[in-house]
Amino acid sequence: MIIWLASYPKSGNTWVRAFISSLLYSENGINDFTKLSKIPQFPDRRQFKTLIDNFQDYKIVSANWKSAQNLLTLDNEIKFLKTHHALVKINNFEFTDNTNSLGVIHIVRDPRTVLLSLKNHFGVTDSEEAKNFLFNEHLWLGINKKEEFKDRSNKIPTLIGSWRINYLSWKNKIQNYLLVKYEDLLEDPYKEFFRISNYLENLMKCKFDKDKINNAIKSTSFEKLQNLEEKGYFNEHGQGVKFFNSGPNSNWKLELDEKIVQELNIRFKNEMLELGYL
Repeated sequence: MIIWLASYPKSGNTWVRAFISSLLYSENGINDFTKLSKIPQFPDRRQFKTLIDNFQDYKIVSANWKSAQNLLTLDNEIKFLKTHHALVKINNFEFTDNTNSLGVIHIVRDPRTVLLSLKNHFGVTDSEEAKNFLFNEHLWLGINKKEEFKDRSNKIPTLIGSWRINYLSWKNKIQNYLLVKYEDLLEDPYKEFFRISNYLENLMKCKFDKDKINNAIKSTSFEKLQNLEEKGYFNEHGQGVKFFNSGPNSNWKLELDEKIVQELNIRFKNEMLELGYL
């Protein structure tokens, strides 16, 4: 079965993914990005290549979501998958369900800070454009058409939706649901990553060595991730774009126009109150 790492883009998914891949697949817990590929993104063309020929028709892709997941889990081993896809149903085909999914680590981040990170990731200088990205409830990435925010890595239709829709679509919809806030990871990484480790121990019926957990936490600090990217060890992004850009140094209070802030606060009021962002 699958344990999902689900999030809206630029919310800390890769950080958590680096920690878990180091914890599970390295000998001593030290991250060097070589094990990151063991937690691939879903959907991805390679996961559908024996099922479909047309990778651009979202109706065909969605009809095969479950079949692709079944193929990935044929060996009855637990698989980890990263996704930014909203947990939706298209033409009665669900993105995933509890028959395929053992659990989900759902990572969320303050949308005001997400907006700043999106601007860097997609090379956008206008906050208004980035705001419209966050507000777009029908946002697809990976479709070959002229679009302002064309994802550089996805080559198969991926429904992101708005920040609100994406968050609500995953919230408590899959068994063994764990909510992780990016801000909590920043404030107390040891507490949060040990919480994630305990969650995995319970699901996987295993026990992690504390030294290995500590190594995984230390070696996936933002500074360490930045350093590894600068040395060329991380290449899951576009040419010339820093993936680990500002991270904990992002400050929407200083960098965002008050008008944009108020629009975000109004549009996402209920969810932001629920998460403690307002």
